[in-house]
Amino acid sequence: MMTVNNSFQEEAKPILTVNKFKFITWLFIITIVMLFASQTSAYLVRRAEGNWIEFAVPTIFYWSTGVLLISSVMMFLAQRFARNDDFSKLRLAISMAFAFGIAFLCMQYFGWQELQSEGVYLKGNPSGSFLYVLTGLHAFHLITGLVVLLFALNAAFKMKIHSKSLVQIEVCSTYWHFLDLLWVYLFVFLIYFR
Repeated sequence: MMTVNNSFQEEAKPILTVNKFKFITWLFIITIVMLFASQTSAYLVRRAEGNWIEFAVPTIFYWSTGVLLISSVMMFLAQRFARNDDFSKLRLAISMAFAFGIAFLCMQYFGWQELQSEGVYLKGNPSGSFLYVLTGLHAFHLITGLVVLLFALNAAFKMKIHSKSLVQIEVCSTYWHFLDLLWVYLFVFLIYFR
């Protein structure tokens, strides 16, 4: 009679999984990075060709950068409040991030009006066109971020975001911080390469 030695049985290895919403968010972020990398590269190539009018970036863009950074701090706090199940502060922090995001968009609009009063338009010199395209693309993506914030705020009011359910606030926070960092990059780029 033959006995089987069970000491060589393979143990099942744990399967590494990634949350599908986090994965989709990172794919979306990568595509946005590629979009803006292509646009800023095109900006540099076109600038080197000449026929480029220099103009000052509107002062309100400096202020709007601060406003967007404050909104990012609010999202950081929102995530912390979610981990601690502090629901009233969570809702307040998401609301504040949303309000600062709206304020940023309004300030961008006023910046565009300031540019137009100085004779810098979407059509005309490529320097102005690129500024409108870059800031307009960012504004569009920021609007998508505001929609994500609204979904998170709705979930916070329904108590669906808490210490045992953090995926939605993590996805929201990741996307929002990315948009804030993207603006800082664009702002520094536009100041440095005028």
